[in-house]
Amino acid sequence: MLVHFKLGTRARGFQDVEDVAQETCLRAFRDIGDFEYRSPGSFLRWLSAIADHVIADRARYEGRARRAGEMVGFRSESNPGGAEPADSNTPSRLFARQEALEQLIEQLAALPEDYREAIVLARVEGLPTAEVAERMGKSREAVALLVYRAVKRLRALAGERARR
Repeated sequence: MLVHFKLGTRARGFQDVEDVAQETCLRAFRDIGDFEYRSPGSFLRWLSAIADHVIADRARYEGRARRAGEMVGFRSESNPGGAEPADSNTPSRLFARQEALEQLIEQLAALPEDYREAIVLARVEGLPTAEVAERMGKSREAVALLVYRAVKRLRALAGERARR
């Protein structure tokens, strides 16, 4: 979900979101030794930074041949040194997870832009209120109220969907 909103609308084809999320996870796995726990939410912020780099790399190299070694691919005949996929999910679990994610993305997209941005920064990325306020150019109090209202509206949208 985080990657979905980090990508611009032009690059938001659902396959692109999955590719960026997959590459982010592979880079995180490859570089897990570099991660330092500092506070609650630091792991998600670290993943978010990796996703930012993946998106920037994709934008930088779009339309040009990718440099060798930049993408981490799964193991195959043409890539015998690639990562081995570990997939223990059943098709029904994958479908349910995908459906829930699509519903959440739909509900977030229905929110006003400032509500969506506040929820993504505060609840998805886990940033402290002061940092969200700095990024959004608002006071801490205004951001706290904005997050409260955004979560309330998101819950109302989820309730409306459940009643259908």
